[in-house]
Amino acid sequence: MASLTIKNLPLSLLQRLRRRAAANRRSLNLEVIASLESTVGATLVDAETLLARAHAVRIVPRRLRLTDRTLTAMKAAGRP
Repeated sequence: MASLTIKNLPLSLLQRLRRRAAANRRSLNLEVIASLESTVGATLVDAETLLARAHAVRIVPRRLRLTDRTLTAMKAAGRP
């Protein structure tokens, strides 16, 4: 494994990292690694694709209108 030395780390950042490490029950080293992984490993989201998926999920079939009566009947049908 590679090593990394961080120079001129602001004291306030070090204190926040130590608090997060304690809250997550990790060493300071593991907390820094987890923080870097979550930041660097984050993937960019394609807004158009995300919106297209949201619109596809929102499409309601013409014959299926969910009303209180329909939901109550569906719930009752699933019970013995």
